[in-house]
Amino acid sequence: MTNQQSFGKYATIIALLGEEQAAQLLPDFKNYKVVSGKVGTMDLKKVISSVETAAKRNNVIDESVYRETHALYHAIIEAAEGVTRGKLSVGDIMRTVGLSFSVVRGRPYQEQTEGEWIAVCFYGTIGAPIRGKEHETLGLGINHI
Repeated sequence: MTNQQSFGKYATIIALLGEEQAAQLLPDFKNYKVVSGKVGTMDLKKVISSVETAAKRNNVIDESVYRETHALYHAIIEAAEGVTRGKLSVGDIMRTVGLSFSVVRGRPYQEQTEGEWIAVCFYGTIGAPIRGKEHETLGLGINHI
């Protein structure tokens, strides 16, 4: 049975290993809406827009419903704060990121009145814009819709 303790874990496994392997490891999440992708940039706005675009194009969120876009935005920002160690800055301070990301939407609580939640996870590298000078990073954000 799925639960709130595994919701973020599922998003993280997708970012780390991909959707296919994550589904094999945690099959109870097969009815959740999922999208994953990659982004590399020195511009944090591009990271945000890449995740938003993927979620909208793959019907993980309904862009005409403000609360869904708003919930996604907050989950993205929370995950990005993990990647950037709380300083939402990348190119301004000469850092670049190469990230895999996942977005997962579903009902992680048994009580249906808890509603739907959305999780965003980033995994990849961050560092100076010089190949080989970056290090691994991971960020997870979860928000209610």
